Amino acid sequence: MKVALTIAGSDSGGGAGIQADVKTFQELGTFGTSVITAITAQNTLGVHDVHPIPTATIAAQLDAVLSDFEVAAAKTGMLFSADIIALVSEKLTGRNIPLVIDPVMIAKGGASLLQQQAIEAMKTLLIPLATIITPNIPEAEVLAGMPIKNEADMQVAAQRLLALGTQVVIIKGGHAVNPSHARDYIATKDETFIVETRFVPTTQTHGTGCTFSAALTAELAKGATLREAVVTAKQFIQSAIAHQLHLGAGHGPTNHSAFKRFEPFEVNIYEA
Repeated sequence: MKVALTIAGSDSGGGAGIQADVKTFQELGTFGTSVITAITAQNTLGVHDVHPIPTATIAAQLDAVLSDFEVAAAKTGMLFSADIIALVSEKLTGRNIPLVIDPVMIAKGGASLLQQQAIEAMKTLLIPLATIITPNIPEAEVLAGMPIKNEADMQVAAQRLLALGTQVVIIKGGHAVNPSHARDYIATKDETFIVETRFVPTTQTHGTGCTFSAALTAELAKGATLREAVVTAKQFIQSAIAHQLHLGAGHGPTNHSAFKRFEPFEVNIYEA
């Protein structure tokens, strides 16, 4: 069994963070390992407290996992501070592990999960190590330094992000206003394409970004191509959203067990 690693925060509500990642790894047939960067007190109503883990403890976790397991792919989620980003970048440099970066900045309820001064560290230290970076539209706007109002803007933003050193950019279109389809824009230095599925109207979307990036990581760990990984990850997250659990009083979690239990969503790919 291939080993996948998540480097992210802990969500006490179980819908996002390492909890979502490890569930996704398991559902997609990989063995999940984890390095906790921060402990959050949160539920479906919001983030109530954030406690970053000391960098020495994060380093010890990374050393423990990387010295004993053959990690086939890794992902990052909530990293919170420039110091944590610098440490993670140092530990992953030179290891040739496929890396998915979910540039977590703001929680569904609006709480900040990345300090302002950490954004530059992410751009200069971590993104150059990335195989794939998966920003949503607000995150892509921050990283690319421009507003994104349409797919033409997505193309420009993606090129700016590629220039930071990542091999692949996936700008998730879930924040766009489109009542019928969920469209993600994917760019590499050689190709651009759009992945589209049916849009699921719901507020039960806590942890969708974590889950999507974890699904990509699991598929890369198993040796999938970019398009194979994107299609499976898209089907996984759409099933998780559609077959919601209706837990909590706010932005509820997705259903990580839905992918194996229900008919997969149709995914269309269009050249951009």
